Formats: sequence, C-alpha cells, structure tokens
Amino acid sequence: MVQEQVDERGHELDRERRGLLRIGIAEVYNPSMVPTLNPGDQLVVRYGAAVRPGDVVVLRHPFRQDLLIVKRVVERREGGWWVTGDNPLVENDSREFGTVPDEFVVARAWLRLRPPPQAGQRSATALLSWLASAARPVRAGERSLSRRLRAR
Repeated sequence: MVQEQVDERGHELDRERRGLLRIGIAEVYNPSMVPTLNPGDQLVVRYGAAVRPGDVVVLRHPFRQDLLIVKRVVERREGGWWVTGDNPLVENDSREFGTVPDEFVVARAWLRLRPPPQAGQRSATALLSWLASAARPVRAGERSLSRRLRAR
C-alpha cells in the first residue's frame, strides 16, 4: 500500500520521483484543437507532469471548474498559463478567460489516438491510412502537417 504524500497545502508531492506515473485517457469533444486534434480523438495523458510552452494539456475551465478542456500552452504570464486552441475560429481559451492558474492544469497530453474508420469506410486503403496515423505522440509545439501545408 502506497500512502499519498502531500505538502503543507495538501497538494500531492511529485510522484515521478517515487516512480509512480499517473496515466489516463481523455476524449476530445469539440473542434477547438482542429486540425491537431479532432472530436472523437482520445489522448493518453500524464497527470501531474511538468508543463512547458507548446504542450497540449487537459485543464479545468476557469469559469466552470467541473468542465475539463484541452488546449495548447502558449506562455507563462502573471497569474498562470496563457492557453489557446489550435483552431483560430474557436475562442474558448485565454482570449476569453485569461490566464489559467497552475492548479487548474490537470494533465499533459502524451499520445493521440484516432478512432477507427466507420463501418462504411472500412476499405483496405482506409484501414491502412488509419493504422498509419491512429497513434501519434503529441509533441510540444507540433501542429498538424495539414495546417503547415495550408499556411504556405
């Protein structure tokens, strides 16, 4: 049995130092991270992982703390992290609610999992295409190749 170690404020101490990695799954429901993440994508996340600019994170919405959202960390500012979605048309991010305190950041995305093609799209080509892109690391600062191609 492992006891939780907490500091004087009741926060858990760094579990990585003790060799305990906390991994979970989060599902993307809205288009705020398109084209990097699509609704239906799942993320393998690490709870309590260190965050740096460029990371994709799961965080509590500052105005509705029961709502978890997925955003990209842009920079550190007074009061917390400035976060944005990769979709410039969706403003449900720091442009709307300002900085996000450290304690609202729940987890850092590590791996993106795409859902398999729907029944009508299960040709051999569709399955091979899905297999090639089903699991991809979510790297700091990396956005979709399709976005980079369109920007040229």
